[in-house]
Amino acid sequence: MAKRRKPTYRAKKKDPLLVDGKRPRPLYVDYKDVEFLSRFINRQAKIIGRRKSGCSAVSQRAIARAIKRARIMALLPFVPES
Repeated sequence: MAKRRKPTYRAKKKDPLLVDGKRPRPLYVDYKDVEFLSRFINRQAKIIGRRKSGCSAVSQRAIARAIKRARIMALLPFVPES
């Protein structure tokens, strides 16, 4: 008989917007902070999903809004560079 494998548990990722373990109010992500926002887009310039980034729903909405504003202001690309 084959041995059963124990289930592995992954540690939940920390929300990158939390400051001292709390969400700042009002929640605002600066669209001019391109270095921070570039952590949340992949090589195809798509926004990374919540499950991969570790954000809460509120944080993910704020990040997505900031990325879209940065794209309109031409700080981030709409399409990847070839």
